[in-house]
Amino acid sequence: MRPLKMQTGEKKARSFNSDKWFSFFYLAPFLVIFFIFTLLPVVLSFILSFTDFNGLEIPRFIFFENYLQLFLSDDEFLLALKNTLIIALITGPGGYFASLVLAWFINELNPKLRAIMVLVFYAPSISGGAYMIWQLLFSSDAYGYVNALLMRFNLITEPIQWFTDTKYMLPLVIVVSLWMSLGTGFLSLVAGLQGVDKSLYEAGYVDGIRNRWQELWYITLPSLGPQLLFSAVMSISSAFGVGAVSTALCGFPSTDYAAHTIMNHLEDYGNIRFEMGYASTIAAILFAMMLLSKVFVQKLIKNVGR
Repeated sequence: MRPLKMQTGEKKARSFNSDKWFSFFYLAPFLVIFFIFTLLPVVLSFILSFTDFNGLEIPRFIFFENYLQLFLSDDEFLLALKNTLIIALITGPGGYFASLVLAWFINELNPKLRAIMVLVFYAPSISGGAYMIWQLLFSSDAYGYVNALLMRFNLITEPIQWFTDTKYMLPLVIVVSLWMSLGTGFLSLVAGLQGVDKSLYEAGYVDGIRNRWQELWYITLPSLGPQLLFSAVMSISSAFGVGAVSTALCGFPSTDYAAHTIMNHLEDYGNIRFEMGYASTIAAILFAMMLLSKVFVQKLIKNVGR
């Protein structure tokens, strides 16, 4: 007969294995959905990027021909790449730091005022008609508020075509993108700040913290690691994925492709021309840019508080 301790250990092991399989069972629906709707489309898109595929005929492998054409022959893509990088370099870090600073200040307010301020700053990112405000402000006729104001003070003699003049289109897209950048990343930072352990601040002042900036750098930000990373990922995806703003304000295609982005180029070949292989190549390049940016930002976040 086996010792009682050995029998008890075997029962615990069987119980642990049973619980582990139950955990996999409960996770299975999410894993299946994630595989079908996220992982599988990414893999298939990458494979299709090496093919000539129009959505109807059988894909024909052409290896790197799409990539060579994209960088060597497609002038619109190179212009879209430049515009996207400009927008991303401004709206990505700008929206990220704006979210962090505003969340930090709002966290100091009383609960009722905090809820109102969160709604005020978050609303533009979820408002479907948010573009209408800017279209009204920068309307290209004399009835647009900005044009009317400038003409009243004799700063201009005729209305400026804000959304068709190549000098103003990209700056306006950047401004509107920044205005709409306080999305779910901003909410996660607000929630994370409310969950920081208050005793850490007391211990910090005992250990030599002297002002609010040191408190932010050495205590608050290190406590927000997951929220900082999530907000960074959301900022990167929105910055590189900008396209709807350009289309809503400047039309598609924009004048001389002055506000043309990679997302616009992707929609052109995927939804209009139905060149799925070429569109997959554009998507693969965009995905690689986002992934590299995410890795870079993740390394920066690891150094916060050091």
